Amino acid sequence: MRLLIGGGRVIDPGQGIDAKLDVLIEDGRIAEVGHKLPVPRDCQVYEAQGRIVAPGLIDMHTHLREPGREDQETISSGTRAAVWGGFTSVVCMPNTQPPNDNQAVTKFILEQARTEGACHVFPVGCITKGQQGEELAEMGELAASGVVGFSDDGRSVANAELLRRAMEYAAMLDLPIISHCQDAHLGHQGVMHEGLISTKLGLPGMPSAAEEIIVARDIRLAELTGARLHIAHVSAAGSVDLIRQAKFRLADITAEVTPHHFTLTDEAVYSFDTNTKVNPPLRSKDDLEAILTGLEDETLGVIATDHAPHTLAEKEREFTLAPFGMVGLETALPLALQLVSKDLLTLPGVIARLTINPARILDLPHKGTLAVGSDADVTIINPEKKVIVDPGSFKSKGRNTPFGGWELQGAAEAVVVSGKLINLQ
Repeated sequence: MRLLIGGGRVIDPGQGIDAKLDVLIEDGRIAEVGHKLPVPRDCQVYEAQGRIVAPGLIDMHTHLREPGREDQETISSGTRAAVWGGFTSVVCMPNTQPPNDNQAVTKFILEQARTEGACHVFPVGCITKGQQGEELAEMGELAASGVVGFSDDGRSVANAELLRRAMEYAAMLDLPIISHCQDAHLGHQGVMHEGLISTKLGLPGMPSAAEEIIVARDIRLAELTGARLHIAHVSAAGSVDLIRQAKFRLADITAEVTPHHFTLTDEAVYSFDTNTKVNPPLRSKDDLEAILTGLEDETLGVIATDHAPHTLAEKEREFTLAPFGMVGLETALPLALQLVSKDLLTLPGVIARLTINPARILDLPHKGTLAVGSDADVTIINPEKKVIVDPGSFKSKGRNTPFGGWELQGAAEAVVVSGKLINLQ
């Protein structure tokens, strides 16, 4: 099958390309990128004038909930949500029921993705058995079964000696540790950021120090062991500074930030909307400004959604009882494009954080780029398209977003997954 995407603004940060070009796809691979390419026989043509043609977006932090919580999300519904948000690959966290701490669960996820998935799915395996923080999972077997990293996301590994051993194994396997940094005891009953607003609202808080302390510890352990460490969903100013210092020391540290953490502050909780209850919490204006600076200076090299669907019944409870999390796959791209309209990042800078940077961290050599021979995963973006966020139209089973009714600009118009064009209009 052949497909020619013609006349778009091709942005491929991995190759330093930003120009009006054509992209030719053959047999699920990028065959050629160039000016005014001839149209081969039996070739489908997609006219992309006025559009951005980028490598397929990669979300390296998604919760697909299957197995175990199919009422919240399934691999089928979650990957359809990803595609409608412009993503062609998602990396699914292991806190399913049962957790992905063994080959059987990994193989189940990969088989479900093969038969039911709308896009590529890359599973992450647990660091510890059952995510209990007491005994290492069979990391070698998980690596052999196809995981792309290890995490106890949703929990931090409290035992530093155990995490050290996990990092040593991960280094031998050449896979990253993806760390959820949060002290389990400091502010463990908190439901929002600890500060003036939590005091005003009478809600228990989670201090920034709970994150920063574990960021500092995990960076030191990574430097001790030589492991590749990726800090998930950074939310605190102190964390940004610690990561910046580590990168200055040439430590192999990477980090991600979510759209909700660079868009909202704890002031959003004034509404008592449980969709603003996330972990780590929405923090102060100063934290948000530090995150924006971290994006600008490349301390934070990845934008990831932390897509966390819940049922309506779960979220329609009082704030202290509702679960943490919001959906993000279908709003991430337009929220990220706001960074361009506000002159905080360039368009290639945003695309790099959604494509080549996660591909390199996860060692996915044929993803995140439009280089000849790479996988034919492409995202076609209409930068002028006006979007009114309508949770009722989401492909995800989750409707838990605080962005309902927001008017945003820029969205995916089509994606190509393994050479197959999916028109989203």
